[in-house]
Amino acid sequence: MSDRPKMMQRAAFGNTLVQLGEQNPHIVVLDADISSSLNTVHFAKRFPDRHINFGVAEQNMLIGAAGLSTTGLIPIACTYATFATLRACEQIRSFICYAKLNVKIVCSHGGIEVGWDGPTHHGTEDVAIMRSMPNMSVVVPADAVATSALIRQVVDRVGPFYFRMGRNPTPIIYGKDQQFTIGKAVQLSEGGDVTLVAMGVMASVALDAVEILTRRGIRACLLDMHTIKPLDEEALLEAAKSTPLMVTLEDHNVIGGLGSAVAEFLSGCHPVPLLRIGVPDVFTESGDPALLFQKYAMDAQSVAARVEQALQELTRTH
Repeated sequence: MSDRPKMMQRAAFGNTLVQLGEQNPHIVVLDADISSSLNTVHFAKRFPDRHINFGVAEQNMLIGAAGLSTTGLIPIACTYATFATLRACEQIRSFICYAKLNVKIVCSHGGIEVGWDGPTHHGTEDVAIMRSMPNMSVVVPADAVATSALIRQVVDRVGPFYFRMGRNPTPIIYGKDQQFTIGKAVQLSEGGDVTLVAMGVMASVALDAVEILTRRGIRACLLDMHTIKPLDEEALLEAAKSTPLMVTLEDHNVIGGLGSAVAEFLSGCHPVPLLRIGVPDVFTESGDPALLFQKYAMDAQSVAARVEQALQELTRTH
């Protein structure tokens, strides 16, 4: 639907990583044998003495990152979402989060947007796992511009971070001068009928859905919730008070991710109807990402239809 130009988030990450390496000699990059995939190969060529490839050994990589951080270095450990958060879950929890070490875990291949690689590579539980760990912050940029800007802030802040990217080229939704702050959502549209809260690549889908809803006479507010932990509670509370329906959108299991985080917060201070759109609680199929999004009703047309139906039901019950 969208005719916006596209760019891979991991390409933006790789380019920014070299710039950060030139600015900060304490940065070291750790890989699990996928330096070409995450574009850390450019950092490795520029700073070979500050790059370590651990091979297909994510647990060792995260333990290594923990150790390196105790020497004053800033390790950026890179792999795929499902392998970092599942295979190396114990290492992240017990050796990084428990000690509140300054380790940055950067992953691509989050969600079913990975497509053909199938459920073994679809990272659909990663955000739920990471946000449940004390001391861990979770950042999920929406496009290449946000990726570049937010990874800089992640490196500048002290403490454990989980930084999640998609696999495929993502529509560019931000201008190069857009300002970002960790923990503060970006409002992409205004409207008083419904609020959409999107995470990562779903922000672009949500923008297309907003256009569809606008043509149907429904005015939608859209928030890019690029930081899942800590949440922008102020923006969520304001939206909940000003619109009758909240909708979350995430390329992630609907259990434990953005939708759960929003529900947990609002249920305690301002309960409102909430529609959670994302991957249902199933093991997903392998296939074309666009077809998978349609299958699980996560494409723009399906999102708009589900929002419209929820608003109609809300009107009938009130």
